[in-house]
Amino acid sequence: MHSDHFEEEKLGKPYDIKMLRRVWPFVRPHRLWLVCSCFLIIVITGVDLSVPYITKIAIDRYIVPQENAARNGNMEPGDQAQHSKVRYLRADMTDPDIADVVSRHPDLFGIQGIHAQIAFDDLAKLEEKAVTTLRKDHLAGVSLAAGLFFAAISVSFVLNFMQTMIMAYTAQKVMYQLRIDLFSHIQRLSVSFFTHNPVGRLVTRVTNDVQNMQEVFGSIIVFIFKDLLLIIGVTVILLGINLKLTLISFSLLPLIIYGSAVFARRGREAFRILRVKVAEINTRFSETIGGIKIIRIFRQEMRNYRNFERLNHEHHLAGMAQVRVFAVFLRFMGFSDVFVVAVVIFYGGLEVLAGEISLGELVAFVAYMKMFFSPIRDIAQKYNVMQSAMASAERILLLLDNKERLPAPIAPCPSLRTIETIELAHVSFAYIPGETVLKGISFTIHTGETVAVVGPTGSGKTSLINLIIRFYDPSAGQVLINGRDIRESDIFDLRSRMALVTQDPFLFSGTLGENIFPKGSGDEDVERILAASNCTSLIDRLPDGLETQLSEGGASVSSGERQLISIARAVARDPELIILDEATSYIDSETEAKIQDALTNLMRNRTSLIVAHRLSTTRHADRIMVLHNGEIIESGTYQELISLKGFYFKLSQL
Repeated sequence: MHSDHFEEEKLGKPYDIKMLRRVWPFVRPHRLWLVCSCFLIIVITGVDLSVPYITKIAIDRYIVPQENAARNGNMEPGDQAQHSKVRYLRADMTDPDIADVVSRHPDLFGIQGIHAQIAFDDLAKLEEKAVTTLRKDHLAGVSLAAGLFFAAISVSFVLNFMQTMIMAYTAQKVMYQLRIDLFSHIQRLSVSFFTHNPVGRLVTRVTNDVQNMQEVFGSIIVFIFKDLLLIIGVTVILLGINLKLTLISFSLLPLIIYGSAVFARRGREAFRILRVKVAEINTRFSETIGGIKIIRIFRQEMRNYRNFERLNHEHHLAGMAQVRVFAVFLRFMGFSDVFVVAVVIFYGGLEVLAGEISLGELVAFVAYMKMFFSPIRDIAQKYNVMQSAMASAERILLLLDNKERLPAPIAPCPSLRTIETIELAHVSFAYIPGETVLKGISFTIHTGETVAVVGPTGSGKTSLINLIIRFYDPSAGQVLINGRDIRESDIFDLRSRMALVTQDPFLFSGTLGENIFPKGSGDEDVERILAASNCTSLIDRLPDGLETQLSEGGASVSSGERQLISIARAVARDPELIILDEATSYIDSETEAKIQDALTNLMRNRTSLIVAHRLSTTRHADRIMVLHNGEIIESGTYQELISLKGFYFKLSQL
């Protein structure tokens, strides 16, 4: 459990360019979709940036037009200064309707050529219809601005939908291929890899970590590009609207950036603790399920409950700590957003009153400032998500980088016609360097021969099998098949000619038939295989026969029935070499008789290697080898070893 927690603590950087570079090969086949997504982001950003500007134009040009003009061109300079802040509405006299309004109210209008102008304050003195006539161009402009506003929002909605779908599709395709590659890679790793890597950790890599990688493909790349693009775009527009007001607003940015950095650091710590507690809860729950019988027989329910309650409470505290960090940050960002807008309204309002900027510019400036804070807030809020995604990417890449597999032959290997001899020549082996399990083992097994290997626990019997199947390579010496080093043979071709029956056979979840028969087995083959393996009565007893669903590991059937099913699986393979590893251990006498009969049928006319604790199963072997402390100390037939009165004789007496 400690190693799991240590692994969870190594979260890495939330943005790691090297890691993104490593991830790129998975994205490369879909780069066209990524380019399309980036193009859409550029268009979406442009459309989003246009919305406040449309509002500015509508206000300045149509709603509150900025037309400051004297009533006529003959005013004295003092009069012009007096009227400099009076806003006038200018109308074209060539329009008959406008000319009619001017003719009915000559005292309110000033005439300049073909244009008539009236102070906005005097519009209240006109009837509503006359005002509508004078401002019909403004009304048309407002309608156009509203239409453009709606069109921009609609285009943004459609393009955002397309961009989201494209990135989701791309992310799913990348995850699909990544999961396939990861699964295929794990299957090719050597057996030694699985002896020091917990199953739960590997399952997490293929499931949770791959799912977390979706954030890398679907969010991180887009967030980095979109947020930076939006920040740059807003900054350029703000500087174009009013340099002074922009500098005043940006003077508060250092405080906001500092607050975001503090949040990121504290959020990272809270997130790390929460992940550790989740790992501890998962471990405790897994141990409870796996050891439920031990917990009950030793009356440890209350103690186990209290341990889980303590872990759950620690998880609750860690979760609340994370919530507090987020709550403080969100309120800080909300306050900063409002405070900056208040500063903009104050200084901008003074500029509007002084005539330095228009009302539309102030409204657009406020909208752009709120838009400016959005990507900053998004980046900070997504920090933990991106951190988790990058941590998952790191762990997946570490697994993919693992090359712990048996070396393949350098030259192409011809297929075997048949297994004629199996020879071990001066073979030594150690799982851990310096801790030798087998020492200088040498023997030969010929076609059709039945050889038994016996010895006390830890003598190296199972290790011997692992070398013949080539789950491992010997530390010294050679394993030879037909005189050829097994390392120079096609291991897939070799294993297709072997069948292994272990003391605790593993059955896969699925139907009973799927666990026994290869695809394409005919009815006659099925009946023959079931009869030879003594499984006919078992199948007849089950209500669904071969379609009976087995639980994980075959827990729904007894150990003896699992053994018979594994023998049937071996018979269905029709192998040349049968390897039995303690195949009758933990079996009652009645079931053992059935299994022995099935094994006799299985081994008939085949080469067999038997590893057994029960010496009764070795009586009829052509040769018995006695292993002790990793060495063959005796070899011969049953009668020869008994008459020798050596180590085997003592074992038989026990």
